[in-house]
Amino acid sequence: MNNENALFNMRHTASHVMSYAIKMLRPDVKMGVGPATEMGFYQDYDFGQTPLSVDDFKAIEKKMRWIVNKDFALQKREISVAEAKELFAGDPFKMALIEGIEKKGEACTLYDFVDGEGNARYTDLCAGPHVASTGQIGTFKLMKVAGAYWRGDENEPMLTRVYGGTFADADGLAAHLHMLEEAAKRDHRKLGKELDLYTTSDLIGSGLPLFTPRGTVVRDAIQDEIMKLQYAHGYRRVAIPHICKKDLYETSGHWQKYKDDLFHVHGKGDTEFVMKPMNCPHHTQIYASQMRSYRDLPIRYCEVTACYRDEQPGELLGLSRVRALTQDDGHVFCRMGQIKDEAAKIIDIARAFHTKTGMWAEGNFEVYLSVRDPEKPEKYLGDSANWDIAEQLLEEVAAEAGLKVKREEGEAAFYGPKLDFQFADAIGRKWQLTTIQLDFVMPDRFDLTYINEAGEKERPVMIHRAIAGSLERFMAVLIEHYAGAFPAWMAPVQAVLLPVGQQHDAFTDDLQKQLMTAGVRAEIDVPTETLGKRIRASQKAKVPFSIIIGDTETGGGPLTVRRYGAQKDEQMTVEELISALA
Repeated sequence: MNNENALFNMRHTASHVMSYAIKMLRPDVKMGVGPATEMGFYQDYDFGQTPLSVDDFKAIEKKMRWIVNKDFALQKREISVAEAKELFAGDPFKMALIEGIEKKGEACTLYDFVDGEGNARYTDLCAGPHVASTGQIGTFKLMKVAGAYWRGDENEPMLTRVYGGTFADADGLAAHLHMLEEAAKRDHRKLGKELDLYTTSDLIGSGLPLFTPRGTVVRDAIQDEIMKLQYAHGYRRVAIPHICKKDLYETSGHWQKYKDDLFHVHGKGDTEFVMKPMNCPHHTQIYASQMRSYRDLPIRYCEVTACYRDEQPGELLGLSRVRALTQDDGHVFCRMGQIKDEAAKIIDIARAFHTKTGMWAEGNFEVYLSVRDPEKPEKYLGDSANWDIAEQLLEEVAAEAGLKVKREEGEAAFYGPKLDFQFADAIGRKWQLTTIQLDFVMPDRFDLTYINEAGEKERPVMIHRAIAGSLERFMAVLIEHYAGAFPAWMAPVQAVLLPVGQQHDAFTDDLQKQLMTAGVRAEIDVPTETLGKRIRASQKAKVPFSIIIGDTETGGGPLTVRRYGAQKDEQMTVEELISALA
């Protein structure tokens, strides 16, 4: 067993150890589900009229340590649905799970915690896998309490979710706790307010952020950089409306799966509209607006546009999870033989963009090739031969780009394989940002064609691509990655000018005009406070460059510049400053 699987089993077992401990302290508790997570585990509970809080963690952890020290063996057994219903008769959540198993026609799997004398001390409904005994769950700590609806449905009961962390040793736990401490300092919701990047309004609604002038500068810098890189590879901007008839999504297949997650719009007529949740079906209609020849392909569309999704209120989180998300979206219509070149172009764009953001670095990202589950071919639409070719082409293009890929069976979309890029931020958290997805299904659903060399109609392949994903989520990632100290090219204010006294105002005004003419975002901090206080204020605002202007500078000498985070000043000419801010 590799380390990753061993940690998963350890964390899965830890959730059951916690449940056993809580059951000893709260015998009447009802239990929902509780999976392992990337860093630990969680479990949902119904505590009735006596809620649980973090103040209870000490007692729970004490019981958990007792269970670990007893080193109970975990033994798997199967029972019938009828036996399971009798065993868990008092727990409505277990009964709901058992009924789901019954519908599948399967037996119920249990795990017993067995003591040295062969007695089952605790039993839970679970499919596994687990470690061999409770003594193998490593170092653990309970982290937090939150609310969660049963099965994520707001019409179901609200349960208490208890989170814990589990690591192979104490060093792993200490590193995780340090990461959580850093994450709290870097929280984009906190920094977004402090740095005046975005705000929210109860009159507008949750999940609908409002970007201030400073926050809009960051958004525009991200958007402009992606667009510049795309234009160089032949992409062209398009623009689409924000509402459409539901018929579009019925044809694409999204309606059947996502209709309950859409915002529905009713106008003066009987036609039912929705706020668009994605852009790809619209782009197919631009392609379909005229006859296409093989000579026209590949055709590359791109735009930055808002989409709308009716997320659960309890799942909204700052900029990370919103109802209005701005996508840097792009779609390519091409022939099978062009897939490789087009995917290589997207990789080039992603490399250039994420190199500039600082995310693309050796060892800082992983690439996953998501392919079909060979055991469940019925899950996927399209010709199997095309799938074989496409998966091979994506693997080849990644190898030729010098990327090592991890093959993930069963992670492909139902309409085609994909490459997913996961990047680590400054404190080690992983974020999926860039995606390259092949699609054989939508061209078929919309009957998209082109005329080949023989004068016959052929079906194009559609490539979906995202470089940053949604701008809102990407901004949340960058705010926390940089701790609000953006690189100069995307900083809301690139330079603040600090005249020492009023006698330096005229020179400062002229310098600001010169910098702004060169495209630099420069502001003046007039001398109402001491110079030291103003320098500290510019550092607190995380401005990349602070320019101190006194007699030397107005007399023709070089500029005195303090970079963000630096302890010493440096000397620059105006030209050198402009170059540093490019």
